[in-house]
Amino acid sequence: MQQVDYIVIILYAIGIVAAGMVFSGKMKSSKDMFAAGGKSPWWVSGLSAFMTCFSAGTFVIWGGIAYKYGVVAIVINLCYGVAALLVGRWIAGVWRKAGVNSASEFLQARYGSSIVQFYTWVKGLLVMFVTGGSIYALSKVVCALMPLSEGHFLADPTTGYLSVPITSIIVCIIVVIIAFSGGLWAVLVTDVLQFIILSVSVIFVIPLIFGEVGGISSFIENVPEGFLSPVVEEYSWWFMIGWVTINFVAMGGEWAFVQRYVCVPKAKDAKKVAYLIGGLYIISPIFWMIPPLVYRVINPNADTEQAYILACQKVLPTGMIGLMIAAMASATASMATTRLNVFAGSFTEIYQRIKGHTVSEKQVVNVGRIVTIILGGIVLTGALLIPLYGYTNFIIDINTLLYIPLILPSIWGLFSKKISLWAVWVTTITGFISAYIIKFALVGDGFLTHVELFKPMVNWIADNSRITDMLSGIIVPLIMLLAFEIFSKKENEGWAKALSLKKQFETQKASTASLMPLKMIAITIFIIALAIAILALVNDEHKKLMFSFSIALAVIAYIAFKYFTKAKKALSLTD
Repeated sequence: MQQVDYIVIILYAIGIVAAGMVFSGKMKSSKDMFAAGGKSPWWVSGLSAFMTCFSAGTFVIWGGIAYKYGVVAIVINLCYGVAALLVGRWIAGVWRKAGVNSASEFLQARYGSSIVQFYTWVKGLLVMFVTGGSIYALSKVVCALMPLSEGHFLADPTTGYLSVPITSIIVCIIVVIIAFSGGLWAVLVTDVLQFIILSVSVIFVIPLIFGEVGGISSFIENVPEGFLSPVVEEYSWWFMIGWVTINFVAMGGEWAFVQRYVCVPKAKDAKKVAYLIGGLYIISPIFWMIPPLVYRVINPNADTEQAYILACQKVLPTGMIGLMIAAMASATASMATTRLNVFAGSFTEIYQRIKGHTVSEKQVVNVGRIVTIILGGIVLTGALLIPLYGYTNFIIDINTLLYIPLILPSIWGLFSKKISLWAVWVTTITGFISAYIIKFALVGDGFLTHVELFKPMVNWIADNSRITDMLSGIIVPLIMLLAFEIFSKKENEGWAKALSLKKQFETQKASTASLMPLKMIAITIFIIALAIAILALVNDEHKKLMFSFSIALAVIAYIAFKYFTKAKKALSLTD
């Protein structure tokens, strides 16, 4: 990278923190900090939820799979879109009608405090730790492009490049500042800004990378055999079905997504949030995965985890590689700040319940900020330790084995009158035990691998590890909950409490979506357009293309600002 790229990255970091700080003064209550006062526009929540799925890990994991296997990476990502559309049809609106500010508040009413505390501690700490993996992925990508002089205090002595641990610490600090200062409002708005930066950067790469190989037809002629197949042996159609199922549950009950469904004014807005995620995921993977797909033809011997950024480095002009790094940082910061805000809110709710009415809203906000800092430390711990396990395997294993037992009971409780606290405990613990047996006891040197009775199962698992993980993660919790649903004969008392919250929501006047995000986004898009125009002045080779992008962004900013002005005028007339 050149000096201009470093300047772009630094300015981006300053700008995104400043955008988060704008909302610091709006944090008057816990609802403001963790639910945006229920006034988030549906499109802001939808784009934020979409970005929640993204991180540098997206480019490292799925970009690596695209480079190694081909089109199957696009199909895997399309599964997210199918899952989100199903969530929009069946679940998202139900969460908003539940009349709560968070998933943990619903669980408190439906099942009681013990399972909320268990989920908050186990799920919260696990998710924060996993988030550290995304910080690591970003750091690895960034450091691969930043060689330093010998003996530099920021350099890794074994590689001569910027140190991954030091970069992880810097990224974690930025993420914590955003979530600490502006709460959910800061997370939502910075997510939208990051979506814009990421989209601009990736779209910019596509014509350049195809030009590098002589066009689309030349690319198709030179790809490896089977590269354009929608499935491969490791990622079969059965894997795709399982992946849709897992992500249907994750998007339907994962606390970060639930937060997006409950922070909008109405139930139909919550549905729109999920539909927007689904629509974007049906279209966008085709574009996201093109750079590593094409780069396989350019360089068939690259490090798979670095293929995406190497493809970008190959074709991007001066300054734009810095913007691409900023885009990956955007995606990672988006996901990390979202999770920090969600679980800081959950831990803060526990504090509120312990203190009761003696605690003021100002104290609650301050406690939420302290918890955010502590959770940021756990994120950093994950960033330093997850690489020892293997990042890609760790993420896929966690998703396939543990997500369903932790999330499915929450969704089930939205619809079932019968499921009790006991059923949730049994389902969760049984799911954990089955995951442990499948992943550790029946593979390698596990304590059951030498038992003759289990030999056929051990061999089958060895040959079908991905499918086995999914079957264990999905089938066991599903069977447990179905059994409790069939054999339970009376309505659980938590159902009445959940209905009470729902009725309170139905009698409340719906909030009006805030216009502030639209104004901030319009201004920021214009600033990005101006920055690209300035970069075009120092780059003769791609000057016309960069100016074209700058003009397009400026037009979008103008349209957004005009819509803001019109909506604000209409709102003032109704008042």
